[in-house]
Amino acid sequence: MKLEIEQLSKRFTGNQYPAVDNITFSMQTHEILCFVGPSGCGKTTTLRLIAGLERPDQGIIRLDQRIISDMHTFVPPEKRNIGMVFQDHALFPHLSVFDNVAFGLQGLRKAEKKDRVSGLLELVGVEALAKRFPHVLSGGERQRVALARALAPEPALLLMDEPFSSLDAHLRLEVREQIRNILKASQSTVIFVTHDQEEALFMGDRLAVFNQGKLEQIGLPETIFHDSGSRFVAAFMGDSDFVRGTSVPAGFHTELGLLEQQNDYSPGTAVEIAIRADDIDFQLNQQGNGKIINRFFRGAFNFYRVELDSGAIVHVFKLHTEIYQPGERVLTYFNAGHPLKIFTL
Repeated sequence: MKLEIEQLSKRFTGNQYPAVDNITFSMQTHEILCFVGPSGCGKTTTLRLIAGLERPDQGIIRLDQRIISDMHTFVPPEKRNIGMVFQDHALFPHLSVFDNVAFGLQGLRKAEKKDRVSGLLELVGVEALAKRFPHVLSGGERQRVALARALAPEPALLLMDEPFSSLDAHLRLEVREQIRNILKASQSTVIFVTHDQEEALFMGDRLAVFNQGKLEQIGLPETIFHDSGSRFVAAFMGDSDFVRGTSVPAGFHTELGLLEQQNDYSPGTAVEIAIRADDIDFQLNQQGNGKIINRFFRGAFNFYRVELDSGAIVHVFKLHTEIYQPGERVLTYFNAGHPLKIFTL
């Protein structure tokens, strides 16, 4: 299975800007591609265009080299061989777990249907719940039943729209690992939508980062995180802060000192440097370049918010034993041990 999207766009009536703006990408069989971005960025609309729940204004969608949507063709959702798992699971309350999963299986003999459903319930780990009804299941159990139902017709492509949003934080961590293992075991091809950066990094074989209707960057999770293609991606995916600097022969001059790093910019070029909380450090110093404005205890470490003298805000990790007070002056400096991402102004 191969999904190909070419120059896909969609604008809703009354909106000044497109919800989806000229998006192009492709994905391969058995891949989990994670759409990630803030609310209103276009990721769910793109999912609905692929599913056939919305008609695009322009663009081509191919599935298995078959055009399912272009300016002359629109295959209805039920004929696209695409499965969906919704935020609210959408299980039928009057049907048992077994019958919910069996609902979409048409044209199979009774014995074949039973074998298919039983195998899926075993795959997702709820075979003991086959006779129960949705209202007595936990959130995680309902999620797995919804996944089994979506997998039952053996769709070419599975679409999952914020499937863990209704689960509490602890359960989300547990369920997402279970679901990813199930998706890999079933060799499914999946587009997974989330606004949660950590969840995207965990779930996706590749990530597609959306912003204001555009596809900002697509690539491996490690590439997205460490080699962000834009300032937005660095800020959204990496929780980066930014300090300004100027290109000099030895690297970049900044208010945190000299960042000694190879640079291909002309001397005097104004830049912004993306830094994360583990890329810098500080020590108490009355003649320093900033002051602590807050401390957040995170168990194994303290998370400090520091205001530099320029007004820029940066964040710093410290061991849980290193406790400093808001208002204390500090000298903040680079401590990355690896090249940092640079963006020109």
